[in-house]
Amino acid sequence: MLAEILKKSFERYFNAPIEVWKEFADLCEPIHFAKDEIIKHQHKAEKYFYFIIKGSAGIFLWKENNFVCLDFAFDNNFCGDYMSLLTQKPTELEVVALEKSEMVRISRNDFYMLSQKSVGQVIMQKSAESSFVEKQQQQIELLTKTAEERYRILQTKFPNIHQRIAQKHIASYLGITPQSLSRIRNPAG
Repeated sequence: MLAEILKKSFERYFNAPIEVWKEFADLCEPIHFAKDEIIKHQHKAEKYFYFIIKGSAGIFLWKENNFVCLDFAFDNNFCGDYMSLLTQKPTELEVVALEKSEMVRISRNDFYMLSQKSVGQVIMQKSAESSFVEKQQQQIELLTKTAEERYRILQTKFPNIHQRIAQKHIASYLGITPQSLSRIRNPAG
């Protein structure tokens, strides 16, 4: 079952045979997080790569006495402090479950062992490429779009985000205050 979920989630990037995903799934362990539970603390090195079966997570950075939301991840997506996973060094990023979440995780060592195989290399490359493209697009939007335009893009990308994520996190991700987000959501009010 997990192998099928992984395959379906990843097919848009790379169509690997189900056997590849079974091997990946066999290296994973299930894990559950409560809402607001810290998955990875800031100033710690990431030890795992996570895949969200059901739930959501946010990646946060402490700035000016407040956590700023840098990214979201939802059902059927990978999440974690990828920079720390790659460098094996602690980072200032904190990963938090934003709702009760069911995930699987693969250890850094198993993840890299899998990457030594040709298909594993392609999976890692495609993951890194898609992550890079998404982050570049986010930076471009931040610099070229208004807060309202960024909000509409976010709504298109995650249609039910307001039912799942606290307004303060959405506002932080958009680079605006919760009050500004309220004005954008309710222009007549």
